[in-house]
Amino acid sequence: MLGMVVRFIVSALVLIVVSWLSPGFVVKGGFIGALIAAVVIAILGYIAESLLGDRVSPQRRGLVGFITAAVVIYLAQFIIPNLLNVSIFGALISAFIIGLIDAVVPTAVR
Repeated sequence: MLGMVVRFIVSALVLIVVSWLSPGFVVKGGFIGALIAAVVIAILGYIAESLLGDRVSPQRRGLVGFITAAVVIYLAQFIIPNLLNVSIFGALISAFIIGLIDAVVPTAVR
């Protein structure tokens, strides 16, 4: 349980950093908004992985995983429109930045 809390805190911090770096990707509501966005993105990612299989999981990122991550980020804004605003270009850039950050600072607790 503690590992999951740490994972969401790290994910929220990553979203804040991505919001600063990526044009077209805005997280509103400060840290709490980023934390809620991280939870929504994690749930949508879990649903996508359940439907599409392992090839879209973060551990097996390729082109399909990258596109899936961008779509998940883009769709999250429709669930929490007051906390997340993302353009298509912003979703692509943020998926790339999140992938780079995840390679250095993995958000999954192993």
